[in-house]
Amino acid sequence: MAGTLRCSVLSPDGEVFDGEVSFVEAHALDGRLGILPGHAPLITALGEGPLRVTLENSEDRKWSVSGGFLEVLANHVSVVAEGLREQE
Repeated sequence: MAGTLRCSVLSPDGEVFDGEVSFVEAHALDGRLGILPGHAPLITALGEGPLRVTLENSEDRKWSVSGGFLEVLANHVSVVAEGLREQE
């Protein structure tokens, strides 16, 4: 499915990222999760692992997450991370 979705990434220190993306990959407690535009509503707990968003220009932004939650609602992905460290 073509298109984009809005993604917001929040840490205890505040907003880390907010923008249009084509794909979100996260590590939920029960395994990896991939989210494309048009994904069904979802809320899940995050475990320790990578968080990756693919921007419209195909560039990736990556973080290491340790706990938190991810919500998908109305083509908007919200990530609230307990611990977050940007990766190169």
